[in-house]
Amino acid sequence: MKVLFLAWRDLAHPNAGGSEVVVDRLARELQARGHEVALICGGPVEPRAYNVVDAGGTFSQYLRSPWLARRFKDHDVVVDVVNGVGFSTPLWWQGPRVCLFHHVHAGQWKAHFPGPVASAGWYFERNLLPRLYRSTEFLTISRSTESELIGLGVSADLIHLLSLGLDDHLLVPPLPKSESPLFLVIGRLQPNKGTGRVLDAWEAVQPQTGGTLAIVGGGPEREELEARGLQGVEWLGRVPDDRKRELLGAAWLLIHGAYREGWGLVIVEAASQGTPAVAFDAPGVRDAVVNGETGLLESDVRAVASSWVALCEDHERRGAMGRAARTRALQFTWGRAAEALVLAAERAIELTPPRRRSSRSR
Repeated sequence: MKVLFLAWRDLAHPNAGGSEVVVDRLARELQARGHEVALICGGPVEPRAYNVVDAGGTFSQYLRSPWLARRFKDHDVVVDVVNGVGFSTPLWWQGPRVCLFHHVHAGQWKAHFPGPVASAGWYFERNLLPRLYRSTEFLTISRSTESELIGLGVSADLIHLLSLGLDDHLLVPPLPKSESPLFLVIGRLQPNKGTGRVLDAWEAVQPQTGGTLAIVGGGPEREELEARGLQGVEWLGRVPDDRKRELLGAAWLLIHGAYREGWGLVIVEAASQGTPAVAFDAPGVRDAVVNGETGLLESDVRAVASSWVALCEDHERRGAMGRAARTRALQFTWGRAAEALVLAAERAIELTPPRRRSSRSR
């Protein structure tokens, strides 16, 4: 099978995040299984094992991608990766299509874009996307997003679930826990990730537990958050994979502040190293945490702080949660994720009229 991905960014982009990781891992896994893969995305890009084409800037790529995709007209299926706004492939790609949809952005538009752009983005996501992609197969990464898509008007019959995987370096026995309390936050420092409310909780937690809150990641909020000058916080920025694994293994708890996710991948990464999570109950996050078993979900800052302190002090319960979290996490592999994509692609091919499939090669 020949698969063409259309995505917003390559991993080389300085603001690359979870969506870019997912596309890269799926592409590599498909290649390993003998499929041919190409990616068209906004720059900057870097050479990879699969073909990557730079489609231009943040917004210009949406105009250039249809033209660039003409060189891949012999590909069997296009995977339209929606980050709020898709590539409108139903308007110009005549063959089979799969829409890879991570999560509904809803109110997050206002946190990232000025008023008119935010309003236009939310209008597209809420009103135009379900109509435009009404005959497209959807892949989504959590039950939460599946429910939200159905709420937007996408037919449940078109939605397939793709569970994300873990990288190989996390499929090894966990490293020993830190002797002193170590808590971990991993994520881009931007409003939707909720690091500010994690720090609000830390102000109440730190006098009771002591220890260190290590924050991994960079982003536009770092200067403002770091300026709060809270005791016991270490700002580590972006770290290499081996250092990240050390931190995931040594941490007593992962603290997750996001307001919504497609799927809390970092929660499952921490779980693979025997580290349970305390998180705000939010779409996508509640799919990654089995509440009361692999971590705790709470509704507000006060409740998060209370559960944080309680698990810090209860070594036996925290250890049991960590073991349960690891057992569950090891079920998630990129191989299974690639299989889900292939099944959705095969269904899209099956349901596309032969006349439309053949017209791409003319």
